[in-house]
Amino acid sequence: MTTLKPAKGHLLIAEPSITGDLSFNRSVVLLADHTESGSIGFILNKVLDFSLKDLIPDLNGNFRVYNGGPVEQDNLYFIHKVPDLIPDSIEISSGIYWGGNFEVVKGLISQDLITENEIKFFLGYSGWDCEQLNEELNAHSWVVTENKDHKDILNRHPRNFWKDKMMQLGGSYVIWSNAPENPSYN
Repeated sequence: MTTLKPAKGHLLIAEPSITGDLSFNRSVVLLADHTESGSIGFILNKVLDFSLKDLIPDLNGNFRVYNGGPVEQDNLYFIHKVPDLIPDSIEISSGIYWGGNFEVVKGLISQDLITENEIKFFLGYSGWDCEQLNEELNAHSWVVTENKDHKDILNRHPRNFWKDKMMQLGGSYVIWSNAPENPSYN
């Protein structure tokens, strides 16, 4: 297997671990930015127990909210695939965009002009200082892969997302894909 370097738009797949990190255990992270000064990403498969309507009661939409990561969990972030509808969006790659005018997003939701297949909301984000991510990669905490799903990654069901990525990695990762999340359940 070829080892990729992290880059904007790549995925970080959490390595299997029996000790488990509560924030990143079995996570799939989309890198929204990666530079010499650091990296920012969003966990794509950790759904929280409330919806966007719980955070912003005057919105009609029951959009799921995800745990984006352990940094700034009191802030709401979003990624989407409709830059023509949301001004000031920043392209991550492959038709996926980060942020934009949130007032416009609220209007789109109120008018049912945007769906959950087009946008994902996150509380917090995942962040790494300049060499921190490289240190974690050297410690085998992550596997870097291309986002072969491109903008369809927003449609992936969170429940089996990590397992599916383990299967795609092949080799010894296939065995880990079927291991219980908590080894004591085995």
